[in-house]
Amino acid sequence: MSTLLHMLRAQATGLIVVILLLGTLLAVLGGSVRVRVRDPVTREVVGHAEVNKFLQRPNLDTVLKNSSWIAIMAVGATILIVCGGIDLSIGAIYCLSAVSAGMILSALGPGGANAPAVWVVPLGIIACMLVGTACGALNGLMVVLLRVHPFIITLGTMSIYRGIAFVTTRAQPVTDYPPAFGQIFRGTIADFTWIPLLIMLAVVVAGAVFLQRTVPGRDMFAVGGNELAARLAGVRVGRIKILAFALAGLMGGIAAVIALGVFGSADSSTGRGYELDVIAAAVVGGASLTGGRGSAVGALLGTLVIALIANGIVILEIDQNYTEIIKGAVIVIAVVLDRVSARMGGRVD
Repeated sequence: MSTLLHMLRAQATGLIVVILLLGTLLAVLGGSVRVRVRDPVTREVVGHAEVNKFLQRPNLDTVLKNSSWIAIMAVGATILIVCGGIDLSIGAIYCLSAVSAGMILSALGPGGANAPAVWVVPLGIIACMLVGTACGALNGLMVVLLRVHPFIITLGTMSIYRGIAFVTTRAQPVTDYPPAFGQIFRGTIADFTWIPLLIMLAVVVAGAVFLQRTVPGRDMFAVGGNELAARLAGVRVGRIKILAFALAGLMGGIAAVIALGVFGSADSSTGRGYELDVIAAAVVGGASLTGGRGSAVGALLGTLVIALIANGIVILEIDQNYTEIIKGAVIVIAVVLDRVSARMGGRVD
């Protein structure tokens, strides 16, 4: 019985099963769509064909591509939740990072100084990640030094960061980047946008190694599980918390780089509402809001679950106004299941 309970609690396995079931249902119920068939060399239309609406390459590419930046931020959110924190400003950090990098790329790009792309593009990418890291670290510093709950601090900085983006851009989109920047992130192989997926997988692997194989990663589990015990054991709780917030901000910056390259523009409304998507992905992926539990792989799987639900609404032609309702319900269900799992774990142990 004990072995069975532990198998049932294997969240990653359960999430993979859920993803496969959702994919199967969408493939079966979604029906087919008539598409144009193009010659692979000339790209001219040579006919039409019926393909599965869900399994067609453009749809799968959209699901995976749009999941990439959410999954990256979900890894950062998971690290922070493991440490007992939460960041409601991640969408605003993502926005300010994208706007900051966009302004640099625009100022030095073809419409500005027209500087060589070979150093303008790396400069924009680095600036994006630095802004994200700085915003996250500032959140952590305020939480630690002011001893205020992160919910309150990040609720305030959510407005501050987005307000800065609004003021600096004057509510106008920032565009006109070096063409090379977009080419990097919009390049395809077999009709799949591969650079965002590659970065996403690299971040997930790095996050998993950090949490499971490094001393700061283990310290975060200790702080999230029992902060007082961790402090008495010699863990520098304040530093660990600031590091967790900084890493969450860094993930927001990396995600902004990808989205900026894919979309080619940024404005003060960029990333609005992403807080819900990111936290939902982390929680569905097994991160406990009470701290001390979570994984980078779970964050990726949780993101895919949320993405498939959102895509299913489109594929099945359901009123998209229900999307936010469903996401909120998923968070509530995930939290309830987390509490049930914790109680079962207590009995098993």
